[in-house]
Amino acid sequence: MSLRIKRVYEPAELTDGYRILVDRLWPRGLSKDKAHVDKWLKEVAPSTALRKWFQHDPAKWEQFRCKYRAELNGSTAFGELQDEIYRHKSVTLLFGAKDEEHNDAAVLRELIAERSAK
Repeated sequence: MSLRIKRVYEPAELTDGYRILVDRLWPRGLSKDKAHVDKWLKEVAPSTALRKWFQHDPAKWEQFRCKYRAELNGSTAFGELQDEIYRHKSVTLLFGAKDEEHNDAAVLRELIAERSAK
């Protein structure tokens, strides 16, 4: 299984495989045709309150990671995401944030890797 993360604004590539948008809000200025999203799983995204608190501030990153992971514990949406990932050879989690290191998709990839290793 191959799991990558990528900004949804970047061009789609064959190596992306199955493309899942993991943001709660649809990316600004991007049509559904241009996004090439196979599935939009907005329920797995951070809660609105957590997203607004974080505001993609790298100084809040560690706290955000902990709080978001706590939200994902027992989440049916996270279980659905895992099922989608295991159904496909290659999956790319798409996000809209400009910061490619400090975003929800990075946390999801990290958590999925940890659970796959068990």
